[in-house]
Amino acid sequence: MTGLAFLIPVALGLGLLGLAGFFWSIKNGQFDDADGAAMRILIDEEDSL
Repeated sequence: MTGLAFLIPVALGLGLLGLAGFFWSIKNGQFDDADGAAMRILIDEEDSL
């Protein structure tokens, strides 16, 4: 029973930490250009050697 008393707050803390990291990444614009990388792979750029 003491194991649960330790593990439940640890699990909740890690969940809140992950949620805070997710909101931080949204605030800093990590998900602004979701289509850019998908379209960039289709563009054929000729490399000049």
